[in-house]
Amino acid sequence: MKLEAVRPTDAAPKTGKGKPAATKSKASSSNGDADVLGVRISHPERILFEGQGITKIDLARYYAVIAERMLPFAADHPLSLVRCPQGGERHCFYQKHASDGFPETIREVPIEESSGDTENYMYVHDAKGLVAAVQMGTLEFHIWGATIGRLETPDRLVFDLDPDPSVDFATVKAAAATLRDELAGIGLQTVAMVTGGKGVHVIVPLRPQAEWEEAKAFAKRVAQSFAERDPEHFVATMSKAKRKGRIFIDWLRNDRGATAIAPYSTRARAGGPVATPVGWDELERLDAANGFHIADILERIETGTDPWPEIAKTKQSLTKKVLESAVG
Repeated sequence: MKLEAVRPTDAAPKTGKGKPAATKSKASSSNGDADVLGVRISHPERILFEGQGITKIDLARYYAVIAERMLPFAADHPLSLVRCPQGGERHCFYQKHASDGFPETIREVPIEESSGDTENYMYVHDAKGLVAAVQMGTLEFHIWGATIGRLETPDRLVFDLDPDPSVDFATVKAAAATLRDELAGIGLQTVAMVTGGKGVHVIVPLRPQAEWEEAKAFAKRVAQSFAERDPEHFVATMSKAKRKGRIFIDWLRNDRGATAIAPYSTRARAGGPVATPVGWDELERLDAANGFHIADILERIETGTDPWPEIAKTKQSLTKKVLESAVG
């Protein structure tokens, strides 16, 4: 599927096989701007990912297409953006609070922070919001683990397996499978996502019932259990010195206000890798966590590949029994 050939509407038209229909975007205006889902894209030919030759208009079209897959996980979650107005090879910055000049499709919600101050956070609700974020120079979407409607009760846990550079990917994959099996042993089903960097996220989808403190304490206990049982290979602290030759099981993403890279988000890295949901069997066959790019994701959509079909059917929560379970 070629990027220049796709432009679905918000309710993406489908082909008979359930694939996004290919339609053409509006022609560029006289000043060189272009239009995707009614959002004006300035400097559409600006190269954002040198290694792939991906332009700003390409990226806007990608998010228009991927919205149907991405929004069930990212919509209405407070988010932080990595913005790189001149492309991924130039200056980038991380933004978590709303600011003047943003389009209305990037929505705002006031949230009280731990300091007691209230700040306006950003979120997107639809495909136009994703495309508008691209217009503002966004290359990465990082999301909270809760929605704006239920801020105090997370709808997922994320265990980020973050390896030291000396750890090979086969070891990371084996660690992810072990974590999956142990969580399954206490009744929690998981899905896997390669981050577009060097690690794997093991994600526990949840009904939003337990509060942040309970969720964080449980995630910490899981991570520390791994580190205590196998200190040669795992660590549950952020200390760079202690991580040498080990995998850091980052449980800190399960805290109120913490974020993790959103499924299907591009990364502001050489070549523009994509954080990609994968099946557990598929993960075993992968050689790296950064092997998926925009063209690969479009091909997966075209062929109907959906590695997380079970999420919609997963109805699980951090019950008292689960919270009291000692992993290991």
